[in-house]
Amino acid sequence: MLQRRKGLEQDRELIDSLRKKTDDLAVLKEWSEAGEAVDQEFSDGLDGLDREVQAAETKKMLSGPHDRRNAIVAIHPGAGGTESQDWAEMLLRLYLRWTERRGFKRETIDYLPGEEAGLKSVTFTVAGDYAYGLLSAEAGVHRLVRISPFDSAARRHTSFASVYVWPELPEDVDIQIEDKDIRIDTFRSSGAGGQHVNVTDSAIRITHLPTGIVVSCQNERSQHRNKDSAMRVLKSRLFDLKLKENQAKLDQISGAKNAIAFGSQIRSYVLHPYQMVKDHRTKEQVNDVNRVLDGDIDVFIKSYLMKRASGTLGQATPDDDLD
Repeated sequence: MLQRRKGLEQDRELIDSLRKKTDDLAVLKEWSEAGEAVDQEFSDGLDGLDREVQAAETKKMLSGPHDRRNAIVAIHPGAGGTESQDWAEMLLRLYLRWTERRGFKRETIDYLPGEEAGLKSVTFTVAGDYAYGLLSAEAGVHRLVRISPFDSAARRHTSFASVYVWPELPEDVDIQIEDKDIRIDTFRSSGAGGQHVNVTDSAIRITHLPTGIVVSCQNERSQHRNKDSAMRVLKSRLFDLKLKENQAKLDQISGAKNAIAFGSQIRSYVLHPYQMVKDHRTKEQVNDVNRVLDGDIDVFIKSYLMKRASGTLGQATPDDDLD
């Protein structure tokens, strides 16, 4: 109820702000018609109103029951060894830069570095309003086409990495995990974290036996805190699995099909022989690849949300010339 009240108060504040800006612009318009030199002030006010309306439009599309929550994000490289592991590291940097742009907080829960470069897996949380609703647009397989920096023959390589996104659930969420259904292993951290982390078996790996879901955490100094973090991620993944199973049952009954299958290839980032980033679900396209890789992905997120809200979101169909 408190969360609902907070959301309604924010909506009311937004309406009041938009009404005030609109009234101010109406007054400036009258002054301008009367010969007052307020053109620049009117232009600035109009730009400010446009930005606020666009932000409100995005929030309006994030009306799902968990869209306001924090997000848990995991990135895993596809087949291809060092090449794909490096691509996974590039995606991690992309999302960390995006969180900086948004002013979101993030915390790494588990990081497994690659043998030569990049990473084998990473899980991190993103805290901020609508973090899950926004990042849910990024779930799926991301493809990179480039001249490999690891290939002495300078050949073109195609790499894949999967992005998974779950909502971070509150402590009192109704997800029951029985002790007999989990196996807890301890191990020594393999990543950065200081001398204490690396020389003690403080890292935790939890295996949920009925589903086979495995969650690791090696970021904290103590086993207890790592276990709490790992259990939080496990609960979120089990909750997400439950939602997907329920949706599959509804689709089977109604004969409906999801527009986007989880894990499908959603976006291509091409660095050679030309430069382009294209989302295969929305057909949104940006030619400045470096800007996108530096975290500027809001255009793709908004396009996805708008098409999903309007029911026009298409099936991901990668173009042949990107293969």
